[in-house]
This record gives sequence, C-alpha cells and structure tokens, in this order.
Amino acid sequence: MKRFLGIDIGGTKSAVCTGDAAARVFARREFATGQGPDATLAALEMHARDLLQETGRIDAIGIVCGGPLCAKTGLVLSPPNLPGWAAVPVTRYFSERFGVAAFLQNDANAGALAEWRYGAGRGSRNLMFCTMGTGFGCGLILEGRLYEGTNGNAGELGHVRLTPDGPVGYGKAGSVEGFCGGGGIAQLARLRLDEHRAAGRTSALSELKALLAKSVAEAARQDDALALQIYAEVGEKLGRALALAVDLLNLDRIVVGSIFARNEALIRPAMERVMQEECLAEALRVCTVRAAELGDRIGDAAALTVAQNGLEAMQ
Repeated sequence: MKRFLGIDIGGTKSAVCTGDAAARVFARREFATGQGPDATLAALEMHARDLLQETGRIDAIGIVCGGPLCAKTGLVLSPPNLPGWAAVPVTRYFSERFGVAAFLQNDANAGALAEWRYGAGRGSRNLMFCTMGTGFGCGLILEGRLYEGTNGNAGELGHVRLTPDGPVGYGKAGSVEGFCGGGGIAQLARLRLDEHRAAGRTSALSELKALLAKSVAEAARQDDALALQIYAEVGEKLGRALALAVDLLNLDRIVVGSIFARNEALIRPAMERVMQEECLAEALRVCTVRAAELGDRIGDAAALTVAQNGLEAMQ
C-alpha cells in the first residue's frame, strides 16, 4: 500500500498529514502559517517528521498552495496571501529532506483531482471543479487527466469578465470572481444595499455588522427579499459562467464547492435557468452540476491526491 505525505500551505493556516491512496488520513497536524517561507517550511518539516515517527515510511509528497505557482518546476510564485514567497522551491525543499519525489499543484487543480477521485466527480471523464470560496478558481480533468494548459494557467474562469462593471475579482470589475467569489459577493451586497436604501426600501442587511457572503446567505434563509435577490444574481452569473465552460469543453460533470455547497438551494434555481437559456442543448443534456462532497476534508484529500497523481505520472 502506497503511503503519502500531504502538505497544505495557506495564508493563515497550514497543515501536514499522512495518508494512503484512498485519501484516508492516518495522522494530521495544523498550525498558523509563519511569517515568510523560511519559518513556515521549517514548521512544516518539523511536523512532518513528527508524523512520520507515528506512521512510518512514505512513497511521495503532495503539496497544495494558492497560485500563482509553477507545478512543473515546483516553485511558489508570490501568491497574494503569502507575502515574501517569491520563487520558493517547495518541491526541492521537501524532496531533498525526505528522500522521495514531491509534487506541487494549486488549490483548484488539487481540488479537482480530489473530487474526481473521491468526491462528487467520481466516474467523470471530463470534469470542471470550481472552488467558489474567497475567490473563484477552477481545475479541469479532461479525457481522464488533469489539464494544466501550456504553462499551468488553464481553467481561470474566475478571470473572465461577464459585465463591463460590477464587483471586482481577479483585478477585473464584473468578473466571474467578482460576482461569485466570497469577496465579490460581499461587494455585490454593499452595492445592492446602497441602491436599496436610495430607493427608500428596508432590508435586514442594514442591521448586519459586516456584509459577508455568509451573513447575506443567513439573511436569505430568513426570507429577506434583498438577500434572496443578491443570491439569485449570484446564481445567474454562475450559470452564465458555467454555460461558457459547458459549450467550450463539452463537460460531463461540474463540481462546485464551498459557497455553492453550503447555499445550493439559494443559488441553483437561477443558475439552472440561465444554463438552460445559454447552453447548447446537446452539451447541457450530458452535463450535471453537483455540489462538492469532500467539504472540510478537501485540503488533506487534495494534498494526498497530488502525491498519488504525481507518482502515477512518473510510472
């Protein structure tokens, strides 16, 4: 049985785990991400060595981190949530210290691999996984293989501009991330609340201390009209974005995580209506949209799956 070390590097917290080829976790440690790469890498190494004393040998290492990064060279390239991480050679660092191959992927690609193997994407041949968390990232499995593009930048649907203006995501007003990422939904809520107030209408959103994607969803579940309208708009924009992918790639499965998985009832009706309007009928007929299944497990499962996928690609 193959055993893997999984490393998940985040802006506020990082985690290390050991597990097997079925993404079963043997042992795990989580801690606050350090100030800069040196402190974080040293802490990751220390926790990994502690875990290996409990679980024994490993066959490969999988590393997940937010982009930008270069999976081929194993470099983390200054992600916005990791200040000071400029061209950090993370795969070389861990491979040299533990004597096995190490592999790196961004969180969207890693999530796509994990959901494809162990989650809502099982059995799919042509899959798109959408993170729909703070931002909006996508990973692609095409013809049963992870598709990264010419230089690792495939799947950046969040960067596509849907409208000339609107909430900002990926540095673009009106982008998919602007309308469908958590930060963008908060911006959209502020815009729509200002319009609502200007029209002399009231909303429970005015009483919230912070307009966040989560708090707006909670208000929508309490039947606040404006909150329901905001999430219907999110669903419409998500449907328009997914329709582009369905027609372009002829997918058989789309898996959407985080905000969609938690608020599917608020988002799906408008999303499906727009997809029915926009997609080629034959392309839509063979594609299903599902909520991600791995939930809070996805970070560990993704890192372990990156190790497994990388090792298989070498054989």
